[in-house]
Amino acid sequence: MDAKTQAWLDQEDARVAGVIREWGWAITYVGGEECSYPGCDNPPGDDPPFAYTTGLFGMGHPELLVFGLSPHDSAGLLNTLGDRIREGEALLPGMMIRVGEWPHQVIPEEVPNPGDIVFEANRFYRRPSEASVPLLQLSYDDEEGRFPWDPGHSSPEMQPRPGTFQA
Repeated sequence: MDAKTQAWLDQEDARVAGVIREWGWAITYVGGEECSYPGCDNPPGDDPPFAYTTGLFGMGHPELLVFGLSPHDSAGLLNTLGDRIREGEALLPGMMIRVGEWPHQVIPEEVPNPGDIVFEANRFYRRPSEASVPLLQLSYDDEEGRFPWDPGHSSPEMQPRPGTFQA
């Protein structure tokens, strides 16, 4: 690894640690129109954007992952659920969750390959990918109440099924 990339990673590690100290968790957003690391010259890919938490594992809970939302909507969902976890709620695979005024229902699903996705969380907890922090994918319904696994879902490609995605 070159010195410029290592310096960026060191600064990013310090930023993430500071955010977790202040708020309890940090959110990493991947995808969209731009990349933020040194030397990144890749155009946006075909994969949907995603966001995940780092810090909930330190509270004894799996980290959370969501696909296909804007940075603002991802942060709203992850922060709301992070607050609920901090207050003692446990999100379990398969449970139906309502999130405030957000018009969608959410079902957490266990992710079998978290080490292929949550690089920043594993870096923070100093865990190799094969011993990754656990991860729950937050799958949400479309305007008609259909989930990505249901026939007729409006855009299932925006929410890959757990285990089928690698960052």
